[in-house]
Amino acid sequence: MREDAQRVAGILRRQKKVRVVTHIDADGICAGAIASLSLDRAGIPNEVEFVKQLDPDSVSRVRDNGSLLWFTDLGSGSLDMLDGIDCVITDHHTPNGSVDVPSVNPHLHGLSGAAELSGAGAAFLVARALDGANTDLAALAIVGAVGDLQDAQNCKLTGLNREVLDDGKRAGVLDWHIDLRYFGRETRPVHKMLQYSSDPAIPNITGSEEAALAFLTGLGIQLKDGEEWRSWARLDDGEKRLVASRLVEHLLSFGVGHQMARRVLGEVYTMTNEKGGTPLRDAKEFATLLNSCGRHERPRLGLEVCRGDRGDAYRRAMTLLQDHRRSLVEGIQLVHDLGIHRMQFLQWFDAGSGIQDTLVGVVAGMLLGSGEAGTDPNLPMIAFARAEDGSGIKVSARSARALVEKGLDLSAVMRTASAAVGGSGGGHNVAAGGLIPEGALKRFLEEAERIIRSQLSPH
Repeated sequence: MREDAQRVAGILRRQKKVRVVTHIDADGICAGAIASLSLDRAGIPNEVEFVKQLDPDSVSRVRDNGSLLWFTDLGSGSLDMLDGIDCVITDHHTPNGSVDVPSVNPHLHGLSGAAELSGAGAAFLVARALDGANTDLAALAIVGAVGDLQDAQNCKLTGLNREVLDDGKRAGVLDWHIDLRYFGRETRPVHKMLQYSSDPAIPNITGSEEAALAFLTGLGIQLKDGEEWRSWARLDDGEKRLVASRLVEHLLSFGVGHQMARRVLGEVYTMTNEKGGTPLRDAKEFATLLNSCGRHERPRLGLEVCRGDRGDAYRRAMTLLQDHRRSLVEGIQLVHDLGIHRMQFLQWFDAGSGIQDTLVGVVAGMLLGSGEAGTDPNLPMIAFARAEDGSGIKVSARSARALVEKGLDLSAVMRTASAAVGGSGGGHNVAAGGLIPEGALKRFLEEAERIIRSQLSPH
């Protein structure tokens, strides 16, 4: 992969101008920022364009520009569309196609693009090959990896992500330690962090502010400093150890099981150059801020934050973060009202136009992780929403990793089932997406059910 990165870096050095084309999620925004910053430092003029996915329309829009295209966090799943285009790819999705494009992708070397290196990580390898001083961009690569949930399977980052971590630590831009893995360590009041906990959800606490408050006060935890709620980051080490140990005991007492209870703790990643108490300090919260920009059609705000803007772009991104959280709560409530439909090998819901097509996958993942709305963790979740540009039906699929270990590959499911109804799809084994024509939902589900049955039938 270092040789691949050197090859791509060599191509980039010869360019008079580069156009970076990247995805709108946290990993894509980080990848685009890494590419843009590394090109800036090399004195190569560049611009960044965001796309939700590569399809014939988006490819035709970006191809006739006269400059080399650098696809980050996408491209590998659409190789045949790139025939005749002067481009390079840094990606972590499963390659699909016969066109040979200079690429950095973990799948090309037998590594996992879902757990061992993200799109931002692939872009970082090229940035480092361009100039060894670019190791400070490792912080953005880790935010991208965490945003893509690459730490979820083992409760820590693995594979080539460890090398990125080491680079970032040597550069003085990030650090990590074992701590509670729940979201909101820097910014949420402790009881809110427990109220919205998932992976694992806490029986009789997740979903209830009152129960979360009672649990903490029962341990003697001081919840406020004066009038201000304390976040997890503001608790001392003794308080953190007490809460963590009692949470594990609580989970075990409800029969959650040792393996799941251990997931309470894991590695957390701190951006050491960022101010404490802000979303930028914690990789998971930083990634959520970026996702809020991308999912609400403002990925360029996230790009500017990644490039160092802590003024106007950051303030506007924080406003989007509040809107993002509100939209997710409303989306979860909508699915509660609609209900989950269950087939033998999958479960699904159709949000219609009630949830943005860029958010429906996030809602599906949150529901699957928390067990809300009657979701079954033993079945993959497929969610539908109408594409806002009128191009068809957006499909998002999510699964527990235990099913992937039994043979489930949602990337193959999305790719094959979407193609069977005249659409397109792809992604990772644990999370994937697609776009299908209107009126194809029923047939798509039948095809997806058939594929999932064949993947899991030996088990």
